[in-house]
Amino acid sequence: MVRMLIHIRPFPTNSLSRSLTVLSSSSTQQQHKLWSGLENWRNSPINDLRLWGPNGPLLPPSSDSTFSTFLGQVSAATSLADLGALVLSTPDPISKTHISHLAFSRWRSDNNLPVGSISHLPSSPARPPKPLLVPTNEVPSPKDSDLPLNAYMLHNLAHIELNAIDLAWDTVARFSPLFDVLGRDFFDDFAHVAYDESRHFVWCSERLAELGFKYGDMPANNLLMRECQNTSSNVAARLAVIPLVQEARGLDAGPRLVKRLMGFGDHRTSKIVETIAEEEIAHVAVGVDWFLSVCHKMNRAPCPTFKDLIKEYGAELRGPFNHSARETAGIPRDWYDPSCGTEVDEGSNKQSDKEQLSAVYDRLTHIISMESENSSLQRPAK
Repeated sequence: MVRMLIHIRPFPTNSLSRSLTVLSSSSTQQQHKLWSGLENWRNSPINDLRLWGPNGPLLPPSSDSTFSTFLGQVSAATSLADLGALVLSTPDPISKTHISHLAFSRWRSDNNLPVGSISHLPSSPARPPKPLLVPTNEVPSPKDSDLPLNAYMLHNLAHIELNAIDLAWDTVARFSPLFDVLGRDFFDDFAHVAYDESRHFVWCSERLAELGFKYGDMPANNLLMRECQNTSSNVAARLAVIPLVQEARGLDAGPRLVKRLMGFGDHRTSKIVETIAEEEIAHVAVGVDWFLSVCHKMNRAPCPTFKDLIKEYGAELRGPFNHSARETAGIPRDWYDPSCGTEVDEGSNKQSDKEQLSAVYDRLTHIISMESENSSLQRPAK
């Protein structure tokens, strides 16, 4: 807890922090254009369309008793943070998705369940034996993989979605000691994100099975979980690096991936990817909203703070960018586009220089005026 607070020094850590107004989208919308669907997403009911049918998302059959295996564990948890820790300690991917679904459903239905606080979490979530995790440059290329192109791309997406489940629950549990500063809505949003990601993984996993493959059939990288570990003691960095850099890449890549799958002739997989990409807008928008809120609490300007954090934590901004989708999600172009940022920064610096020069001129005028008055007082009368 002490280390976490040291790394976010701008947060007040004394009793004043308890009296801070907990900010949400209503306070940041005044100065920043947020995604127009954010409040609708926040207020949306539980989405039980966890299967992918012939024409899109589908309810599981009423006879499905899959969740009953995990009800006892979920019911025994005493807080949302405990539920997050339960998901993070579950190695089997499908079990992880089921527990995520039940955990968020319980959270939404039990208004008396507290966020709670967990001060010690493992640095990494539990993982299945496969896939083998390797450095990014050791992940097989499509031509070197044993999987056909559509299964290859779907496996990569499944891996991202599984990591996203853990990243969201880690954010809930890891920063639960900061409840007094962040407020209940912060944790509700990221539990909601985890819930969505669990549904996305199930869709990918089902489609892989239809194609004759399964998650774990090819090596994958561990980039996202490294970013999770790197930002484990700084909530501002977590928001900047994960939703605003890593998840925003999904907005860039989604349409290209859909087009490639369509070209490959796999319209069913392309529709799954298209639906996931559309839903990811909400997850990026949540990150934008809470990053703005945290910056407000720290009395920091969001754009330079974002750039400072991604530089400090080594997060790489790579194009090509989907400017339209990023704008929809609420990410200003000058945050990530170097050509745009240079102009904005230069303009900001010029304005700052003008203000400083103006202050110098005012000061000099004041000094000259005082010198003139002193001179006239000391001049002998004629």
